[in-house]
Amino acid sequence: MDLIKGVNTSQVLSYINTLEMDTSVSPDFIVTIFWSLLALGLTAGGYWLFIVPWNFAKDFTEVSFNFALSKKDSRNPTKKRDVINKLRRTRHMGDALPCPFPNGWYAILESCKLAKGKSTNVSCLGEQFVVYRTEKNEVYVLDAYCPHMGANLGVGGKVVGDSIVCPFHEWSFRGSDGKCNNIPYSTCAIPQSAKVRKWESQDVNGYIFIWYHAENEEPWKLPIVKEIEVGKLIYHGRNEYFVNSHIQDMPENGADLAHFTAIHNASFAAGGDPQNNFLRSLGKHHWEATWKANEAVEEKHIATVSIFHALEVFHKMRIGTMDVKAIQIGPAYVQLHLYTMFGLVVILQTCCPVEPLMQKVIHRFYGPPGSGPFMKFVIYAESIMFERDVNVWNHKKFAHNPCLAKEDRCIKLFRQWFSQFYSENSKTYQQAKESLEW
Repeated sequence: MDLIKGVNTSQVLSYINTLEMDTSVSPDFIVTIFWSLLALGLTAGGYWLFIVPWNFAKDFTEVSFNFALSKKDSRNPTKKRDVINKLRRTRHMGDALPCPFPNGWYAILESCKLAKGKSTNVSCLGEQFVVYRTEKNEVYVLDAYCPHMGANLGVGGKVVGDSIVCPFHEWSFRGSDGKCNNIPYSTCAIPQSAKVRKWESQDVNGYIFIWYHAENEEPWKLPIVKEIEVGKLIYHGRNEYFVNSHIQDMPENGADLAHFTAIHNASFAAGGDPQNNFLRSLGKHHWEATWKANEAVEEKHIATVSIFHALEVFHKMRIGTMDVKAIQIGPAYVQLHLYTMFGLVVILQTCCPVEPLMQKVIHRFYGPPGSGPFMKFVIYAESIMFERDVNVWNHKKFAHNPCLAKEDRCIKLFRQWFSQFYSENSKTYQQAKESLEW
């Protein structure tokens, strides 16, 4: 039977059966493929290890909730969300909560997230902001809602010169003062009320900061990290966490000297939840810490935590010793200087309230050029240690009047120092909460 006109099928099948096909593969060919793949893998791995910054970001649901989830629930996003939301609803956050938005500088966006000529919307501190960068690399932060018809300038707004143009009717607002400088379809004078609030901002140390103060007092100066500015230290990566707690809980950790041993004693190899991990005894972290507020009037917003760290192995040998100087600048920004055997490492920690009791915490890591493998280790180890704190923060209440031991003296001193960031017109927790309800 001919399947195709002019072609005899039986003859074709007979010919195929007579073919001798050599299916053997040369051993040399296999060896060549193996070494080529190995070289490619080592090259890619080395490139990531030495060159590529590590983004160690975790979602809110990924940290501190495993104790309440079965293995089956943890694999079901809907069930996982329901369990976590139930825990949040039934949690007692504490009585007499302080203002959730203390006065100070807040990093609302990483500088690298905003290209020239682009704008974005940022929601935090109970406000809506439009943040944009001009072609001249100037950054401006304004209230997001257009006074004309309420459009969000950060969602679709265009950057023209130093102004942001509303996507709804193309009203234009200057970044320097927030005033409307053009209504394209109007021949009348621009109304005096056509303006939005302009926020004091700084683009420094890899972050875009805004000054938030209930009494509109003048801002203090943000210190620049010179080693980063001149390129002596380069960016190696970041981590990101969301913490369901009052913002004061995080900087208070630095003055809570007893928590270092209780939370951070077990080896980092045991992970963020070391209680039942057999690796917890694979060395112990030794900590010696002091906390002190700066006495100079012009630096009263600064406090310093000085830490000595060592990893103890075999119960007596200390390795990986380093000194750490953590400079707390206001309520929401910390510069950590780690003096290691490989040189200086700087970690910049920022905390921004995206909700009254939900903090977005970012650490950006800077180290010497060529120290990629060591910096990957630093990023991982610091992230593990931070997750151990998150495990507590996500489930504690704010202790307004804690029962302190004599050795907890620094906590009392810290609270006296931190109180300067609350003022008469600071929003109460209830006011901040009501502004988000609809």
